[in-house]
Amino acid sequence: MDCRQCATVLPRPGDYCLVCHTANTEVVVLELDRERATVTSIEDGDVVGRRTVTTTPEDEDGEKDVVELRNFAGLVADEVRRKRPEEVYVTGDREVIDAVRGQLHYEFFRVEGDDPVQRVIERQGEPALDVVDAAPADKLGGSHSTLIGGRAGQRVIQTVASHPHVKKVIPGPIDAGGSSSPTGVRAKATRADANGNVRVLIRDGSSVQENRVVTTAGDRELGEHVRADLNEALREAGLQDE
Repeated sequence: MDCRQCATVLPRPGDYCLVCHTANTEVVVLELDRERATVTSIEDGDVVGRRTVTTTPEDEDGEKDVVELRNFAGLVADEVRRKRPEEVYVTGDREVIDAVRGQLHYEFFRVEGDDPVQRVIERQGEPALDVVDAAPADKLGGSHSTLIGGRAGQRVIQTVASHPHVKKVIPGPIDAGGSSSPTGVRAKATRADANGNVRVLIRDGSSVQENRVVTTAGDRELGEHVRADLNEALREAGLQDE
């Protein structure tokens, strides 16, 4: 493949051109399994490159396994760096996703479905979600100011309000009649409504608090992408209710 700007032959399809400093990939899609990763480069709605990276896991829970996973993630991360894309979409094994994320300075957008690459291409034609440039504390509203779960409950709200596509978090009343959670404070974003908004349920023992989350998504489908991102963020924070 040649650079679209200066026609220099690129070492790999979709690579950033070091001659004229032009990006030849807008979006990268990472399909990450524990033994195999596929890195797909997309430009102007077309697939311009696809590369597969493989590994052989060592013994579980061993030091060799940790090193092997880190090296595997490093190879995937190197493929992304070669492209210098504007966005990175990801699907697959959570452990591998976390390992790759730890080696890149990109925000990862989750993508689901049987054909994630095609889904991303379809989404490129959709309007981008507005980004809310406000401090998490400024996004907290509503008449109920009490949060359950103490500091952990506050971490849930902080995590949710930190999302760039969240406009407002409105805490609801506390219901003390729920089933008891034996794992401490847990939270989960529920299915998006027709307007793209979600609700985050926080459980602490037998108490449950439903918090309304207003997003910049305008419909259920886009709201579902925000919901997936919120649940991923809660999981990374060790707060997700499975």
